[in-house]
Amino acid sequence: MSSTIYKTFASPNFIKKLIGLDHDAIEQVVREYTEHLFKGSLGLGFSEHEATELVQNVWGTFFDVLPNFKANSHIRTFLFGILYNKAKELKREKAKLSKHEPIDGIMEERFDENGSWRNHIVDPERFMAASQTLEIIEKCLDKLPLTQKMAFCLKEIDDHGTSDICKILEVTTTNLGVLLYRAKNRLRECIETKIKV
Repeated sequence: MSSTIYKTFASPNFIKKLIGLDHDAIEQVVREYTEHLFKGSLGLGFSEHEATELVQNVWGTFFDVLPNFKANSHIRTFLFGILYNKAKELKREKAKLSKHEPIDGIMEERFDENGSWRNHIVDPERFMAASQTLEIIEKCLDKLPLTQKMAFCLKEIDDHGTSDICKILEVTTTNLGVLLYRAKNRLRECIETKIKV
């Protein structure tokens, strides 16, 4: 996001329009942040379908609370705070569902409504090399506690600033440093272990 847009979205006049549910102001925010929220959701380990659902939930909550928005943080920070909370909710729901019928999720993920593969088949050797590396990284990311994973993804994948991440996760700068240190150490140890096997 350019610094001009960042400043525009932080201006009192723009905030006033946004709180007043001005259509153009809302459209600008949605256009600017939908892709960021989607990528952030993917970075947290959600499937494309789940990420889309998560982003819709974020916008739904945002529109519900918008008339009471106090602008104590930047809109971007506020949105990612909602994303973090919605991600925790969805993880809890997934954990409950996975205890019951995990095959349904696998079938939906891999096949479309007609029973055809969702993803086209690629060169097996290339696929294996790339998928093994990605699989190792994804498995190791999934093993991180949610707060460490969110801190790592916001900092390293989405390139958020430290102050934004602290507001989103509601932690101090020192705590964020500890979260990132622990996340990186756990990832390194996990990846090293997987590669040696």
